[in-house]
Order: sequence, then structure tokens, then C-alpha cells
Amino acid sequence: MSGFVDEAQLHVKAGDGGAGAVAFRREAHVDKGGPDGGDGGRGGNVWLVATTNQSSLLGFRDHPHRRGGDGGHGGGKKKHGARGTDLEVPVPVGTRAKGPDGTVLVDLVSPGDRWMAGEGGRGGRGNASFLSNRRRAPAFAEQGEKGQEQWYDLELALVADVALVGFPNVGKSTLISRISAAKPKVADYPFTTLEPHLGVVKADDESNFTVADIPGLVEGAAEGKGLGHRFLRHITRARALVVLVELEPVTGTSPAEQHRVLLDELGRYQPDLLDRPRIVVGSKVDAVHAFDIDDTSDDAFRPDLVISAVTGQGIRELVGRLSQMVAEARAEQTVDEGMIVIHRPLPEGFAVERVGEGEYRVIGRVAERAVALNDVTSDEAADYVQGRLRRIGVDRALNRAGARDGDLVHIGDLSFEWFRDQPEFTGDSQRRRRRS
Repeated sequence: MSGFVDEAQLHVKAGDGGAGAVAFRREAHVDKGGPDGGDGGRGGNVWLVATTNQSSLLGFRDHPHRRGGDGGHGGGKKKHGARGTDLEVPVPVGTRAKGPDGTVLVDLVSPGDRWMAGEGGRGGRGNASFLSNRRRAPAFAEQGEKGQEQWYDLELALVADVALVGFPNVGKSTLISRISAAKPKVADYPFTTLEPHLGVVKADDESNFTVADIPGLVEGAAEGKGLGHRFLRHITRARALVVLVELEPVTGTSPAEQHRVLLDELGRYQPDLLDRPRIVVGSKVDAVHAFDIDDTSDDAFRPDLVISAVTGQGIRELVGRLSQMVAEARAEQTVDEGMIVIHRPLPEGFAVERVGEGEYRVIGRVAERAVALNDVTSDEAADYVQGRLRRIGVDRALNRAGARDGDLVHIGDLSFEWFRDQPEFTGDSQRRRRRS
């Protein structure tokens, strides 16, 4: 079973917020003590953190679920619940997270980059938070908010300085094993490499760079043909490309045709790949009876360099040229890779959708928070809910959506009949207009 996994699914469940408490002071010699229920603790967030200690998404294949800690409930004497524990999920550098619709939500390209994959639910407020001049003894509190729950598709695109690109069985694995300590499988049949390999090349005493051995590409790879289409994304982060062409191919495809097909596939997959620094290398020169790199005939194939990974011919020169290309590409890069980037979800609003004749649903965490009380049957609680919805603009949104007096409105678990001119409750139950 392969130990390298570059595609996986992740299920995130952030911690739920704790519920607020309903409590009143009960002390000797204190007449009619006021409310003193404490707030619930916030649920723990779930973060994806890019790290160099991970090289694969293997850990998510059989265990995709990750959950943050729940917040504690509030208590009397204004005791606040404990905050839920945040969960940090380490992922390899170069991991992308996609939503259910395939949209890329985040791309963690540098060590230490963080993304909040699941936001913990807000803790509910205790009844002490609802004390006001009009509301002297509130007998209700907020429930804790549910933590965000979501499935994500994770993709890993290797971060390497140089990517080796070529047809199957042209010598990419042999080359990377020659210039680095990587030991990929080497055999004399096509598609020997079924997964990318990374190797570190030491150019001199002070500099080194990484090389990625990508599984062989064939014509039509950009449309999904062959094995290479799954790994084209691993090329996208490379600073420089080595286009490896077999000088005397067993398959019968000429070096010039190999070169044309490879560039065409790269351009169709991602056009800016053709703008990357690249070097065209002819491989297996030891197996060629006679090859003249300076041949001036019109149909001659002229690589930038010819090598033999078996005899070592041209290897030292290739490493030197790659080291120079990588150094120049690093110098031109404007993004500071040492800066840790923290990605947070955008603030959420609410939306109104029509679900039937005379029936509407309000969707959005800000609206659901407004109705998340432990008891909405009392006049005081109903007064608070109504005023809160009006202040955040739910009434205006329902008007714009075409809602009429008496229509049924759903917000979270609460359903009620809506009237646009319903006055707020002021504390006197006789003044409150009751409509059915």
C-alpha cells in the first residue's frame, strides 16, 4: 500500500458553545436579588496548520474526522463557562482545501500558514447580561451556538524548487536518485513511478534545492489521460522545470515530438508554466551510438544539455545550472516565505429564501444567534427576540422578499407568524398586541 496520499477528505466539527445560565441572587438580608447567571464558554476552533513535518495526507484517508472542544456552561454567581480547546490539524506545506462545490478556499504555501477550517460556536449569554432598566428580572438566557461543521476536499501540491517533466521511462527516477538521496523505484518498464518523490540536491557547501520526480506524462494528460493527470498540480509550484527527453526512445517517439507534446500539455494545463525557467535535457546519451548537440540540420533536436544518469556524463553541469536557475528565481520572488499567514473566514450575514406560499426561512448565523434562547415563550424573551431581529435588519429583508402579515417565518429551530408593524414589548403585557 502506498504511503503517499495527495488527495483526501476532511470532516471538521468545531466545538459547540456553552449555554448561559438562568440564576438569581439568593443571599441573606438581600431582598429580591437580581439576576447573576454567567455566560457559556466559546467552542474551540479547528485550524489547519502547514508544517514541514508532514509529507502526505495519509493520516486523513482512514481517519477524516477532526473536532474542537466544547465550551463549558455558565453558572450562578456570574460564573462563566470555560472556553473549548482549539484543535490544530497539521497538514503538509502546499495543501489546498476545497469546498463542496470545488472552490479553492485556501492554499497553505508556507510553513506556519494557518486557516480556520471550523469556527467554534459562541457561548450563550446568561440572564445577567439581559438586565436593563426595562427588564429588571430576565428569566431567560441564550443557548450555546453550534460549532461550524463542514466537509472539505484536501489536495497536496508538492512545493519543490525543480520539477522533472518527461514521458514515462525516460530516466527521471534514475536522475533524481543520482543527484540526491531519494530512492524511487527504478525499472525498465513504463509508469514505474506511481507517486511523486522529493529529493534534496546539495549544490555546494552553502546552497541546496529540492527536486520533484513527477510520474510520466503522456499526450492528453491535461484532459485526464494516463497517470500523469493526477500529478500535474505538483508541477505548478516549481520555480524551474527540467524537460527530460529520451534521445533514443524505446517507444519510437522522436525527441523532437516528445519535446512538443510535453510543452503542449503543460501549456494546456496551466499556461503560465511555459513562462517558468526551464532547461531541456537529453537523457540516456550513453545508449546513443552518435549524438551531436551542435547538429545544424533543420530537423535536428537541440537540447540545452545531454546527460547520462548511469555514467554521470553532464550531471555536474546540470546541477550547477539548476542551482543558478533556482537562486535567480528565489531572488525574484517578492513574497516573504518567512511570514506566517493566518486565514480567517469572512463575516457571515443572513439571507431570506422563500420555501413555500406564505412561508419563508431566514438563513445565517447572525439571525440564528438572535433567536437562540432557552425559553422564547415569555413576553420578555419574545420582546428581546423581536427587537434584536429588527435591529439586524431581518424585518427589512422580509419586506423586500415579499413577506406579508401572518406569513410563517423559520429561523433555526424557531417558527413564528410575522407582522411588519408588531410593536416591541415594553414590560406591560396589556400593551402588547397579540395577533394570531
